[in-house]
Amino acid sequence: MPKQILITDTAWASLDIEREILGPLPGELIVAETGDEAELVSLAPRADAIMTCWQHVTPAVIDAAPNCRIVARYGIGLDNIAVAHATTLGIPVTNVPTFCLEEVSDHALALMFALTRRVVRFDRALRSGDYAEVPFLGIPRIAGMTLGLIGYGNIGRVMAHKARGLGMKILAADPAVPELPAEEGRACSLKTLLAEADVVTIHAPLSEGTRGLISDEAIAGMKEGTFLINTARGGIVEPDAVLRGLESGRLAGAALDVYPSEPPDLSHPLFQHPHFIGTPHASFYSEASVRDLQSTTAAQVRQCLSGETPDNIVNPEYTQHPSRF
Repeated sequence: MPKQILITDTAWASLDIEREILGPLPGELIVAETGDEAELVSLAPRADAIMTCWQHVTPAVIDAAPNCRIVARYGIGLDNIAVAHATTLGIPVTNVPTFCLEEVSDHALALMFALTRRVVRFDRALRSGDYAEVPFLGIPRIAGMTLGLIGYGNIGRVMAHKARGLGMKILAADPAVPELPAEEGRACSLKTLLAEADVVTIHAPLSEGTRGLISDEAIAGMKEGTFLINTARGGIVEPDAVLRGLESGRLAGAALDVYPSEPPDLSHPLFQHPHFIGTPHASFYSEASVRDLQSTTAAQVRQCLSGETPDNIVNPEYTQHPSRF
């Protein structure tokens, strides 16, 4: 029987890779136009599988898809999928845990260099004709600085490896990582990390425990002149708190690739602050990373719809619940 696969949204123009990998399954791709809940609920009754990038696969969407056998995430984070609800219905949820490890860590490092070396500020001054407007005084040497990683999963570990190659000292705060080998750095509490790190980068998932984690209180616990970078999830950092941290000097600079609401409100005064750098949720992207993401996600759906156990199931306990089939 032909299979129909609902794609809620993508960040790339072509679905040729998906069509090639899913080709052995007779059927079609149902591509949402807006990906909002109402549209997804209207399309879901036809879906044997759901593939999603950033749009929310809510309980209502899952309930509207009685034939759905898998929800596959184009990415790592799962905060846009009602995983617990899918689990109770016996539906596996998958992700791609190896996605964009190099790209996100490279982007975080690029932002770190841009902040500490004042690359953007120098560029703006040069282009405006104010050749010497940005002072050199206060530019630090990266070798010897302490990098604090909030979250020490796959991306955090790659980031730490690259930073050690620059001569940086590593601190990691992650409840799942109580200790580190001495050659990797030092595991510590979040409070200790904030107090000791020269650069704080965020590599944690968005959860109830991390939502709003970087607040006025957290920034007050940082030492004067800290640099803050977030390439993880926008909801972890409060932009108003970042602005106040920059204005007070507690933060020497801040760079965000992700925001609580996307696209962000560019009228927010944070975007006019000279010590702030923003990028448009771009850290995940390279041509290679997206090809890998498309092929891995599509392969997981093909496995499931072919009667196999898909790779990278994040809710193995789904087997403990009666399937709808």
